Amino acid sequence: MKRRKFLQQTGTVVAGTLLTNNLLAKTLEIKKKKVAMVGTGHRGTGMWGAEVLKEHSGVIEFVGLCDKNPGRVQTAKKLMNVSCKTYTDLDKMLKEQKPEILIVTTVDSTHDEMIIKGLEAGCDIVTEKPMTTDETKCQAIIDAEARTGKKVHVTFNYRYSPHRQKIYELLNNGAIGEVTSVDFHWYLDTSHGADYFRRWHRKRENSGTLLVHKSTHHFDLLNWWLNSEPEEVFAYGSLEHYGKNNPFRYTNCRPCPHKDKCNFYFDVTKDDRLVKLYVENEKYDGYLRDGCVWKEDIDIFDKMAVQIKYANKVQVSYSLTTYSPYEGYRISFNGKKGKLDAWIHERQPWEMEKYDELQLTKNFGKTEYIRIDNTEEGHGGGDVRLRKQIFTPGEDKFKQAAGTRDGAMSILIGIAARKSIDSGKPIKIEGLTSLKPRTVKS
Repeated sequence: MKRRKFLQQTGTVVAGTLLTNNLLAKTLEIKKKKVAMVGTGHRGTGMWGAEVLKEHSGVIEFVGLCDKNPGRVQTAKKLMNVSCKTYTDLDKMLKEQKPEILIVTTVDSTHDEMIIKGLEAGCDIVTEKPMTTDETKCQAIIDAEARTGKKVHVTFNYRYSPHRQKIYELLNNGAIGEVTSVDFHWYLDTSHGADYFRRWHRKRENSGTLLVHKSTHHFDLLNWWLNSEPEEVFAYGSLEHYGKNNPFRYTNCRPCPHKDKCNFYFDVTKDDRLVKLYVENEKYDGYLRDGCVWKEDIDIFDKMAVQIKYANKVQVSYSLTTYSPYEGYRISFNGKKGKLDAWIHERQPWEMEKYDELQLTKNFGKTEYIRIDNTEEGHGGGDVRLRKQIFTPGEDKFKQAAGTRDGAMSILIGIAARKSIDSGKPIKIEGLTSLKPRTVKS
């Protein structure tokens, strides 16, 4: 072959190869999913905004942010460092941007409206817990999901924390035999616990009480760990510490004349992020992020005790206290072959090593102590694992992904507990919605 012809043919082959490679690269290019968010507060812009972009910008892109507060949604855009359009009208955003995924991080009592609008616009939904706040709204979500064929993902990050996953493994592998009862007691401290009484959560109409807003996390863990669903609930609850139970009060902390003698004084100006999101945008909606914990309009409970009977006959004693000197929980699973105990420290006024410890004791046997590292950020690494499962889903070995039924069964315990406190009677789960409690088989 002559040199010129050889070079011509070689050049053609190389050019063809490059063209093929470019086409292959374009073919392999991942098409990013279009994501929008409604509710751009602290949780939305952080957990479901900046953190999602940091971890999954290769597979998703934000096409819209929506909030009823026009100042806050503009602040959110800056904090998240995105270039998408902002809206104060969800319908308009859904129509113009046509997102594939809608993230819902609004006030709890509005979740149903946002979820249903998103489903009907063709979106899959990623919603913060609780899924909603009463049984009527819950049924409306169930019906909308069935009607549209789209999916609702409820973000139970607690399922993904390593020590909770280990509890699931031990129980479902029969470490203590058949579980018969559980003692479960959660403590919120005078910082975190009090914060619920400063914010919008303090009103039942917004949060459904902490039995729905906060305890839905804990009830979901029980449903998941026990591999069953609740049948009946009885509860006590009262407001004995916060709210009207104090001789003085004011609108909010910044201008309060009592700040020098109030142990619950909160200086929001020390948190630059909260100032940007809330303080600088009060003028639009009047929402005070540093509301007084002693306001007389507070109508949620600050101490709660709940009895739950499960479809698989497990009995649970649960309590939530909101003004403890330390934060975390104690839990004890009682089985026919042994006992599994844990005291999980989340925050306390003494130093501790960075691990969670489970205590496994066999009947007529020895005790084993199981230590799990807890140095990861974001609920012990649960947040990162949850976001990965949602945006780049893979194997779900431990059944951690949660949908509408999981979201419903967790809030229905809280809703039933609230109804029980109000009525003084036990409440059946069946009949609250179309869902019938079942014993879930592995």
